[in-house]
Amino acid sequence: MILLPFHTRRLVNHVYCGLKPASQKKGITLEMTRPSSNLADFREAFAKAKHIAVITGAGVSAESGVPTFRGAGGYWRKWQAQHLATPEAFARNPSRVWEFYHYRREVMLTKNPNPAHVAIAECESRLSKQGRKVVVITQNIDELHRKAGSRNLFEIHGSLFKTRCTSCGSVKENYSSPICPDLAGKGAPEPDVADAKIPVEKLPRCEENGCNGLLRPNVVWFGETLDSNVLGEVEKELEICDLCVVVGTSSVVYPAAMFAPQVAARGVPVAEFNMENTPATTSFAFHFQGPCGTTLPPALARHETELIS
Repeated sequence: MILLPFHTRRLVNHVYCGLKPASQKKGITLEMTRPSSNLADFREAFAKAKHIAVITGAGVSAESGVPTFRGAGGYWRKWQAQHLATPEAFARNPSRVWEFYHYRREVMLTKNPNPAHVAIAECESRLSKQGRKVVVITQNIDELHRKAGSRNLFEIHGSLFKTRCTSCGSVKENYSSPICPDLAGKGAPEPDVADAKIPVEKLPRCEENGCNGLLRPNVVWFGETLDSNVLGEVEKELEICDLCVVVGTSSVVYPAAMFAPQVAARGVPVAEFNMENTPATTSFAFHFQGPCGTTLPPALARHETELIS
């Protein structure tokens, strides 16, 4: 996961993730025009679409009360996420990093999908009965799409509720609360809270065949590359979709920031649902500003041309 300025986008997919540009030999040319906010026009495109790609970011979960750790107030204690969510931070202080992720896991166990998550999942279920496909490509690690019922789901940055062993590489689901006894009651986010300084041998450990290796969250940290197999599947979906819906993304975290502009570059309508404009907004056909839980449900609701089964 890489945070880079938007003007570097043409190179990022080659350097970091292996994705190819959309099928234009001269690369991506973005039309710098004002996107439409006409819902009726979007609904017409939606009614015709057979293969819809939905790309989501932190904004879609913010309305569920999920901390985004973005912007001026995005701190856990004294640190922003990009100073904790790195391999280097984990190597230096695995106790602090596990406190941070323990806090996030405990928070997420209390959260539920909001109307935007539900609208996406219901749209997928409804259209599947019509021979149409909806696929969700999310940067979020909170599993709220899964909880809402989305099935065609790519969690490209991993999940808070999976661990990976640093010794044997085993990946396991883990919904334990707390994830290990010594993290019980730890992880408070206030800036005056001292580190727990849990001994490394007391942190989450691998139970695979007596391995006992140190576990880490199975998420993609800043500076790490995404799973090439997952990216390959995502690329296939983006190459064949005939409508793209972008929900709650900042369009600054790569390689995901390239996905929708690549789709737009081949002439496919892209609709952005966000609280504000992003660096990619002007490359899209549609932009709907406001809370996703308010703007998205009517956009994805049953169209009058759909057959009721």
